[in-house]
Amino acid sequence: MSDSPDFSSLDGGVEAQAADAVRAVVSWYNDQLLAERRSPVPDEERVEELLAGRQAALADQQQLATADAEEAAGIMEVYAARLKDLDAS
Repeated sequence: MSDSPDFSSLDGGVEAQAADAVRAVVSWYNDQLLAERRSPVPDEERVEELLAGRQAALADQQQLATADAEEAAGIMEVYAARLKDLDAS
């Protein structure tokens, strides 16, 4: 029996990075929705697009709860790229 602590059950690493990336995208959608809804004449089509994008990100965020490291890495890559695209638009 080893005296070394076992950290294998702790979340972290790529899973935490993936969660951060998804949260950043959700936050971007929230900010855009708030701005659109506060505009003098909100564009309802844009609001619907933003809501759909946010909902998809929230679904992926839920998926992270059961994702293995490989799945989490894939989600992290997708959301890091998506945030970069969203910030550029």
